[in-house]
Amino acid sequence: MFESLKKKLSALRGKATEAAPEQPAAPPAQPGAPAPAAQEAARKQEETAAAVAAIGESGRKINEDDVDELLWDLEIGLLESDVALPVIEQIKEGVREGLLGKRVDRKFTLDQVVEAALRNAIGSVLKKSEFDFDEFVRQHEKPVVIMFVGINGTGKTTAIAKLSNRLQKMGLTTVLSASDTFRAGAIEQLNVHAERLGTRIVKHQSGGDPAAVAYDAVDHAKAKRRDVVLVDTAGRMQTNANLMDEMKKIKRVVKPHLVIFVGDSLAGNDAIEQAIAFDKAVGIDAVILTKIDTDAKGGAALSIANAIGKPIAFLSTGQGYEDIIKFESKWMLDRLFS
Repeated sequence: MFESLKKKLSALRGKATEAAPEQPAAPPAQPGAPAPAAQEAARKQEETAAAVAAIGESGRKINEDDVDELLWDLEIGLLESDVALPVIEQIKEGVREGLLGKRVDRKFTLDQVVEAALRNAIGSVLKKSEFDFDEFVRQHEKPVVIMFVGINGTGKTTAIAKLSNRLQKMGLTTVLSASDTFRAGAIEQLNVHAERLGTRIVKHQSGGDPAAVAYDAVDHAKAKRRDVVLVDTAGRMQTNANLMDEMKKIKRVVKPHLVIFVGDSLAGNDAIEQAIAFDKAVGIDAVILTKIDTDAKGGAALSIANAIGKPIAFLSTGQGYEDIIKFESKWMLDRLFS
């Protein structure tokens, strides 16, 4: 992910390496020592912390023109990584504020300092995107009703199955609502997941009223004292007025406690537009990003949450039920700067 930006950062590191004195070779790893990748990540974090600490009132003054030139290169890298322009401006402003008018210890190159400031700026954007789904469900009055929205093909139904599996591992019971009645295949797909997971599914005939299915699912959960209702919905294009009216009706009928948008991280700016459209229509509380394991760019992770001002709950990393991880800003930063 962020391949274009990584090239920019690699170029900056290359300049820093040319300017820095040659370091002695690292000693062989000892038995029981951390793996080389972990050692490298720890070393980079130490370098970043040291570079940030070196920014202050003493040393050589940071030249505004030099900063602007480097920020331009980094802006191009972020644009090529599908990061939305408003997010880029926010990141650049964070870097600029952290550097201009400051001085830096001469043992650090400007490139190292800019990279450290960039990591801090991106980290502050990502930090706002964290959301503790598990704690939300644990603390909420039962049954918790969660409605999932998004375009077909993003992995929405699979994401629902993964969360059902996760909730069951937490000791909670679930009910799946097959409210994508627009496609018979969607009902069958959710039914297969329900059988594999050993959980209850509420479904009607294809073409039925999606809101009625959701209502019956919630009613069943209340009667049987189930903990969480996961409501699947249709995913035609976000410009489809009938779809949005359908989403509004489901929300009005079952009053979900959480509306989660499931977006394809490979879709780039299209995913951002989809999130904005669904947020305007029904309101989004959190985001799940799918296909993050195959995402060569990764800008959606920075952009979607910023565009709608809502957090990212999970990242889907594969097709298995266990292939879903809680979003953590540190994890994404480490992938970006690895």
